[in-house]
Amino acid sequence: MTPTKSQAIRPAVLLSFDAEEFDIPLEYGSRLSESEQFRIGADGLERTLLLLAEFDARATFFTTAALALRRPDLIKRTANAGHEIASHAFFHSRFEPAHAAESRKVLEQISGTPVVGFRMPRMAPIDPALLCGAGYLYDSSTNPIWLPGRYNKFFAPRRAHLVGELVRVPLSAVPLIRWPLFWLAFKNQPRWVTRLTTRAVLHADGYAALYFHPWELMGNQGFGLPRVVAGLSGPEMAEALRCHLRWLRTQATFVTYAQFVRERFDRP
Repeated sequence: MTPTKSQAIRPAVLLSFDAEEFDIPLEYGSRLSESEQFRIGADGLERTLLLLAEFDARATFFTTAALALRRPDLIKRTANAGHEIASHAFFHSRFEPAHAAESRKVLEQISGTPVVGFRMPRMAPIDPALLCGAGYLYDSSTNPIWLPGRYNKFFAPRRAHLVGELVRVPLSAVPLIRWPLFWLAFKNQPRWVTRLTTRAVLHADGYAALYFHPWELMGNQGFGLPRVVAGLSGPEMAEALRCHLRWLRTQATFVTYAQFVRERFDRP
C-alpha cells in the first residue's frame, strides 16, 4: 500500500471513545440503576464533544445502540460535528450474534451516516465473518497486549491488517515490549511516559490508534471501582486529556478510523 501525500507528511492519530452505558461498577459488585448508567454515559459524551471542539479534532465514537436509542439527539449531534459513529454492539453487557447487524441498522438510522466500524465490548473475540456479513468494513476489537485478569493478546498482530475481507485495526502498543497506549495506561502513568510511548508508535507505524471512554470525564469515585480505574476522572481527567490532545496536535493529524481504513487499504 502506498501512502498518500498527506500521510507521508504527517502521521495520523486515530482517536476513539467507547460511548456506552456506565456499567463497569457492576463488574466490581456495585449496584447502579440502568437509568444512572445511561445518564452518566450520555453526560460524559456531552463533555467529550465540548472538549474535542476546543481542538477541532475528529474522533470515532464506538456507540452502543442502547445508548443511541436513549439519546438520539446526542448521537445526531455527534455525527453533525463531523465525528464517525461506529458500533459498540447493541448492549455493553450482553451480546448475541444478531446484535452486530441490528446495532448497525439502529445507529445508521439515528445518526444519518454510514456505520462501517465495529468494536466488541471489553475487547472480547468476535467472528470476522459475522462482521463482514453484517456489512462492516473494519473491526477494532483487539488490544495486542497482555492485560492481567482480562486477556492475553501479546502475540496478536500489532498493526492494521486484513482478516479475509475485513480490515482489523488493533489498538496501538509499542513495538517489541507491547507497552499499551489505551485508557488505563494513560490514567496510571506519568505524562512523559505517555508522550514517549506515543511518539515511538507514531514513528514506527505512522499512526496511533487510541481509545478512552466518555464516562471517564465524569466523577468515577463512590462506585466501588478500584483506584486503577477511578483514580483519574472528572475534571482532572478532562484536563489531562486536554493537555494530551494539545500535544498530539503538534505531532500528527486527527483522522477517523473509517478514513484511515479507506486510505490505507484502498476501500470505497
